[in-house]
Amino acid sequence: MKLLRILTLCIAISFITSCNQSSVSDTGKQAPQEWKTLHENGYSLQYPPNWSLDKSGQSGTSFIVLSQQESPDDNFRENVNLLIQDLSGLNIDLDKYTEISLDQVRTMLTKGKIMESVEKNARGLSYQKVVYTGVQGIYEIYCQQYYWVRENKAYVLTLTCETDKVKMYKETGEMILNSFKFDNI
Repeated sequence: MKLLRILTLCIAISFITSCNQSSVSDTGKQAPQEWKTLHENGYSLQYPPNWSLDKSGQSGTSFIVLSQQESPDDNFRENVNLLIQDLSGLNIDLDKYTEISLDQVRTMLTKGKIMESVEKNARGLSYQKVVYTGVQGIYEIYCQQYYWVRENKAYVLTLTCETDKVKMYKETGEMILNSFKFDNI
């Protein structure tokens, strides 16, 4: 029961972050050379120069890269964020983590709908790709997440868009997601 509470809290933080603001390749597109690179403890990621980087730790994230505000009335900035959760002593593998996470999508989001959940492999490292939609507060959102479980930590990399703006941001968002890589792999 304690395990479920801890994971529920961590996953809830991931959902809240999505709304508040490895080179894995599904699309085959590489990040352009002019993109900025974030190098952190054990991983790196590339993002467009016109997106902003927030490393404040908001809602427990390691970072958030945010799209530009489209207008003064644009209150939601599409984003990619990383949440790293300590799983020490919990004996959770990728399958169990995915199962718990999918349950959370269904219960924490209004109209939460899993569109895709598939295990993938890049450079010999397994990860789970999850795509879902739902309503969080006043926003209808689309999320694409990659989960890795390694060295007693879960890495949750999330692209979040308003559903009516997915076409505008999905390609760029996926290039950001796919640029993520662990240093020692």
